[in-house]
Amino acid sequence: CTVIFTRMATKDLHKPISILFCNLAFSDLFTSFSGFWISMLFITNPDVTIFGSKDMLAPYAFYTVSILSTIYNLVSIGIERYLAVAESMRTRFRVTRSHSIAAVLINWVLAFFLGCLPLMGWNCLHMEKNLSVLYSPFCVNYLIFIAIPNVVVAFIIPLFTYLRIIIILRKRKLRMKACGQATGTYKSAEVQVARTSIFIWLLALISYAPFFAGVIFDATNHQCHIDLYPGVYIFRNCTAMLITINCLGNPIIYTLNVKTLGAKLKALKCLSANRIRACTV
Repeated sequence: CTVIFTRMATKDLHKPISILFCNLAFSDLFTSFSGFWISMLFITNPDVTIFGSKDMLAPYAFYTVSILSTIYNLVSIGIERYLAVAESMRTRFRVTRSHSIAAVLINWVLAFFLGCLPLMGWNCLHMEKNLSVLYSPFCVNYLIFIAIPNVVVAFIIPLFTYLRIIIILRKRKLRMKACGQATGTYKSAEVQVARTSIFIWLLALISYAPFFAGVIFDATNHQCHIDLYPGVYIFRNCTAMLITINCLGNPIIYTLNVKTLGAKLKALKCLSANRIRACTV
């Protein structure tokens, strides 16, 4: 909420990348609310989260939508950063606000379509075959269909984009060094991008790898719910906590770490009603 408020309150931060940052914050907020919904159901009736029921179908579907939206936003940010660096010397293409808005709309449409497939009928409410043990009443084949492609997207595309950014910056630094020009700016940018990409990978690995492992276990498991209680369900709850930690880590890595935004956030704290324009300037 702090990220969303700060970015919407400062007009000079309404740039294409800022739209993606703000949308990422909305996705994280959606993930947190969906997780809170599931937690309340667990508190009031723990059995429905273990044995599954119709009441869990909508919360799990919206939780899936929020996770997919977060993944697609992270990928979009990586692509935007790559285009901004790779095309910075060319005038034929620029990432504009309309491009970012289109990416945001596509991300949400795709996330809602894939995440709401169980609400459209792809579920195992009335079937004991192919039923997920960890995420009843989802079907195992649906979880595999959702998890495997999106895990590949979440890891491969950011890896390519950030490695390409580092390579481009290094080539330009070497080219400027050969011409006898100062390379301090490019060296600083290369270090910052490398550090950020490492944080992105570690956070994504810590947050989503256990969930993916749980889906693989779910697909290969042939035991019933009672035999797996409570150890496997504790592991499932831990994976949900790690995804929530990802929602807390994204603003730190992508947004609050930006000096401009940090300065704006500090400025907003001390604004009075009659000094908003003066302090902003």
